[in-house]
Amino acid sequence: MSTAITKKVLTDRINRIEVSATMAITAEALKLKAQGIDLADFGAGEPHFATPKHIKDAGIAAIEHNFTRYTAVAGAPEVRKAIVDRHAADFGTNFTIEECVFTTGGKLALFNAIQVLVDHGDEVILPVPYWVSFKDIIQYAGGKVVYVQSDEKENFRITAKMIEAAITPRTKAIILNTPSNPSGAVVSPEDLEAIVRLAHARGIYLLLDECYVYLNFTGNIVSGGTFTDCKEHVIVLGSLSKTYAMTGWRAGFALGPKQVISAMSKLQSQSTSNAATMVQRASIAALTSSQECVAEMCADYIKLRDRVLKGFKTIPGLTCTVPEGAFYVYPNVSAFIGKGGITSASDLAAKLLSEAHVVVVPGEAFGTNDHIRLSYAVAGEVIDKGVQRIREFLAKLS
Repeated sequence: MSTAITKKVLTDRINRIEVSATMAITAEALKLKAQGIDLADFGAGEPHFATPKHIKDAGIAAIEHNFTRYTAVAGAPEVRKAIVDRHAADFGTNFTIEECVFTTGGKLALFNAIQVLVDHGDEVILPVPYWVSFKDIIQYAGGKVVYVQSDEKENFRITAKMIEAAITPRTKAIILNTPSNPSGAVVSPEDLEAIVRLAHARGIYLLLDECYVYLNFTGNIVSGGTFTDCKEHVIVLGSLSKTYAMTGWRAGFALGPKQVISAMSKLQSQSTSNAATMVQRASIAALTSSQECVAEMCADYIKLRDRVLKGFKTIPGLTCTVPEGAFYVYPNVSAFIGKGGITSASDLAAKLLSEAHVVVVPGEAFGTNDHIRLSYAVAGEVIDKGVQRIREFLAKLS
């Protein structure tokens, strides 16, 4: 007779999170592509541009000159200086290299920041719709997510009043993603400053996901780190992925109070250690060279945004706000739920993939039930092909 004790295999913390919805969609799309199926892929948020040549050349040169050994965990001083100098030049900030950590992608910067700041029961304010990983990373740390619902009629904009109304004595942090993934909404400069000052006055940490800060179409690009008298409670989370078309390089960073950055570096020392040395060298080239490539890519994104919105106008029942930044559209598909056996946005996304061969991400992944997200960081022909397929598929449901 067996007396073996049955032990739980997985921890509670891993069961608090789910697989990234965008990564899951990408995996399904790759399976279909492997079968030779032609997809109109709007799933992954990834620039369609190649990494600029001068950045690639710097990475190649680093390898050829044997810059392949360990650096300081937080990144070589040269890459951290390039980050703080670029940020100071563009936004008037005054971070030092001791207030900067270079990470293996922007997601790791966010993950580490949440892990060192949020304890069990701490509340973190999160505007809706939100990027897919925010909720899970907070829950992995044991934090409680406090959602702030935005209004689609107001272009999903977040205001200081909305944030203030969600603050309680247990609020430890606020996450602000502007421009927003998935909606493309931009927090106004006035509200951004008000939120920074509100957080500082209340002793709450403001985590600013500024991965798309340079892809702002309003003509008024501002960083939350600009308000230097409040920097004690501001943590800027940045990435080179979207700005310089470097997604696969995994290059991110955080700027913030020395105590927090030091803790993030300590955590990184026991996980990934330093980011790849040749990636650091390539990142220096990206940050210190001409920024003309950034302006060119941003101008192209505006044209692509307008192209997809024009296409949406040919689809009866489909409505969409006008994104002010990033490279996503977040159309409302509620008019089609309940038709043709479609039960939800997730169901619609699944059928678009399997039947129309169009890759989109369902809104449930971002906290809303009536939307799908499309990344328009693709070739113009892909937009035209995808919109046509969506139009034809939805017409069959009417």
